[in-house]
Formats: sequence, C-alpha cells, structure tokens
Amino acid sequence: MTPEIENAFAAIRDKYGSESIVRVEEMLEAKTRQRHPLQKGAKWVMPGISQQPWHDPYGHPELIPVVHALEANHASIKAELETAWTARRNAFSDYEHYLTRQQDWQALYLFRKGALVEESADTVPTAFKVLKEHAVDTEKICPLLECHFSTLLPGAAIAPHCDLWNFSINLHLAVDIPEGCGITVAGESRSWDEGKCLLFDYSFEHEAWNRGVRPRTCLLVDLWHPDTTVPERAALVALITEIRKLMGEA
Repeated sequence: MTPEIENAFAAIRDKYGSESIVRVEEMLEAKTRQRHPLQKGAKWVMPGISQQPWHDPYGHPELIPVVHALEANHASIKAELETAWTARRNAFSDYEHYLTRQQDWQALYLFRKGALVEESADTVPTAFKVLKEHAVDTEKICPLLECHFSTLLPGAAIAPHCDLWNFSINLHLAVDIPEGCGITVAGESRSWDEGKCLLFDYSFEHEAWNRGVRPRTCLLVDLWHPDTTVPERAALVALITEIRKLMGEA
C-alpha cells in the first residue's frame, strides 16, 4: 500500500475502531479466495459479501427508498428520456466499458467521476432529482462508479463479463423495454418489467441483449452493496481513488 492509503486507513481505524476495515485489508492481502466460479473475472472480491447474484430490489431496507422513488416516477422519467432521445441526441455518447467503446450501446450520464453531471438536470430533470435526493444526498450511490441511462439499440448485445468488484451493486429501472430484450446473471436469465427495478451483483458474469425492433433503455445506478459498512466504504473510496491516480485515471 502507498503511504496515502496507509494514512487514510489509519484515520478510519482511529474513527471507527481497529477492526472496522478488516475485510478490506483481507481483500488486499488476498487471504480470502472463496469465489463463486462465475466471479472469477472480477478483480476485487471482498470477503463477507453475500455470494448472491440476483437480489430482491425491496429486500434491503437501505435501498428501498431509492427503488420506490424511481418506480413511482417512472412515467415522468420515461417521457423525459423520450424527449431527450429525440431532441437532444448529442447528450448521449457511445458507452465505454473499461477499454471498449460500443457504438450500439448509448449512455446519458447523471452521475460520473464522483459527482452529479449538472447538465443532465435540464435534460432529464425527474431522474436527476430522484437520484440526487435518494441516492447521492443519502450517500447510497457508490461514488467510484456512476448512474446513466443505458440504451441498447436494436440488435445490440453486451458480451458476457464480470465487473471489477463485489462491494457495489447494480440497480436497473426498466424505463423503455421492447419485446426481445433480456439479461443473464450467473446463468439465470430474466427480462425487465417496464417501470420496475432489477437488482443484481455484477461481479458475477452477466450479459444483455436487445433482439427487438426499437431501443431498450434502463436507468442504471451503482449503489453500495448493502453488506458493506460505512467505514469500509470510506476505505474503499480512499483505496480505489489512489489506485486510479497511480494509473493516471483520475
């Protein structure tokens, strides 16, 4: 670990107790290698996080307000998204997944690089307001990641992959779902129910597709995994932020 990480960890231990970030330290020391076979592609797997690919969106009290607010505002969110797609297409960009740019996967960002994307407040005001009030202001969003409208064009597919780690969790609000769309996580395929949320651990191998005749759009929100604690979240932000700086990504 760098001195910056060591100092940040020491400050967290002083504030929350000597055992408060043991699981983060174990992840770094690679003491625990009990992974589900379909998590092998993830870089970081923190011990003690449930090895459960699919989650009930209403199964975690911490996340229920986010899920309820998104679903309750679906009609307005969808209407504003349709207007943006028609009139403000330049607000969307090819989605970049790690080092891969995918032209048939379009994204409109609401939260990125640790902050709200203020320009989206005018473009999609309802989604922006819900995200700010229920995920950002409450610190449920993982600041290391993002929130965006994810639009798969007809015929597009997202190849099977694992995301980087298991300490955040991916929430999908099904905004506009044509027939012929689906998602598979850890070998179990599901379809989106428009206006409802799906929740899954994307450290497990997953893929998605649009075999329909019009774009499929979900609002994706990267939230802290409910199995993580406040001190662990602080340590993880310090850790990943410093790693990104060293890699020239921040």
